[in-house]
Amino acid sequence: VQLQASGGGLVQPGGSLRLSCAASGSIFSINFMGWYRQAPGTQRELVARITSGGATNYADSVKGRFTISRDNAKNTVYLQMSSLKPEDTAVYYCFLLNRGAIYWGQGTLVTVSS
Repeated sequence: VQLQASGGGLVQPGGSLRLSCAASGSIFSINFMGWYRQAPGTQRELVARITSGGATNYADSVKGRFTISRDNAKNTVYLQMSSLKPEDTAVYYCFLLNRGAIYWGQGTLVTVSS
């Protein structure tokens, strides 16, 4: 199983950005996909996750600003980020929990700065 993330970049505070992560390989139909992030000097934290059925969970810090979605036919998860803040600056890692194993994407850097 491989995950390919894309969509990071530099954005001004208050701006928006959309991350994508496509999974390929032997993927069971029932699974979790989502995003973690890690800022310099901090531990990796869960941002959002979504089940194959569409149930979602968000970190309190992003509720109301970020939206996670997925396309099961494409095994792709998206993270729409709005009202971005400097504290959202981090490397964002997508993940797939599949048949009891967790797989990670390569990480994509999001920088929120004026």
